[in-house]
Amino acid sequence: MDDLAATNGTDGTSGAGAEAPAAPAADGPALPGGRAQPKTDKSEQTRALILETAMRLFQERGYEKTTMRAIATEAGVSVGNAYYYFSAKEFLIQGFYDRMTYDHAADARNRMAHTRDFAERLEIALTSWLDTAAPYHEFAAQFFRTAADPSSSLSPFSNESHPARATAVELFRDVLQGSELAPKLDAELVELLPDVLWLHLMVVVLYWVFDRTEDTERTREFVRRSTPMAARVINLSRYRVFRPIVRDAKGLIQDFILPTIGKTAVK
Repeated sequence: MDDLAATNGTDGTSGAGAEAPAAPAADGPALPGGRAQPKTDKSEQTRALILETAMRLFQERGYEKTTMRAIATEAGVSVGNAYYYFSAKEFLIQGFYDRMTYDHAADARNRMAHTRDFAERLEIALTSWLDTAAPYHEFAAQFFRTAADPSSSLSPFSNESHPARATAVELFRDVLQGSELAPKLDAELVELLPDVLWLHLMVVVLYWVFDRTEDTERTREFVRRSTPMAARVINLSRYRVFRPIVRDAKGLIQDFILPTIGKTAVK
């Protein structure tokens, strides 16, 4: 019955004919993808409570079996209030992405503040993501099934995922710009590399989702071994003999990789 209620906007994910609940006057405009932007401390607390409750229920019951009504009941808020902050269940995952990406960026910047070595900064940033995401590993595969759909708003390449992706790309910009390597590289390559480094993180995430070793040790070893290799390749790009290859690589990135990444957030 909960799923059927989605057609009139009372539960489940929102249906095509659902009427959105009226927004409380105290709160600000919506975030991209149907997420309300809290404007007061109380509304921020309510939003955080709904999100934390959802994450707990997803862990306990699974994503598919958890309804918006169940989340609202557990959080002690009305279903309409839950829908105000997250207009559909999938946007709870977007909220989770946003929060985890913010936490990851803050943790990584704190950890790499003591070094300017590019390879070390990159490994710190990737390892920080693994540590930040560790509590959610058990149910990550449930989300991956939806995120792997290129038409899904949960895809890391979607327009709806732009806020979290922009935060992550900016972190990798700091990884590079705060290193000793950045001034030695071609300026155009420096501009492109943060997106490429974010794609490297996506490879790590994919491996992590399916990693069932203790403390995802195989993923951590993958990071330890792949990071120096990536750093060496990037470092070699500054030498004249490799510049034709660098130009070809930049062309591939600009023509085939960057166009697949949603650059603007959906209003």
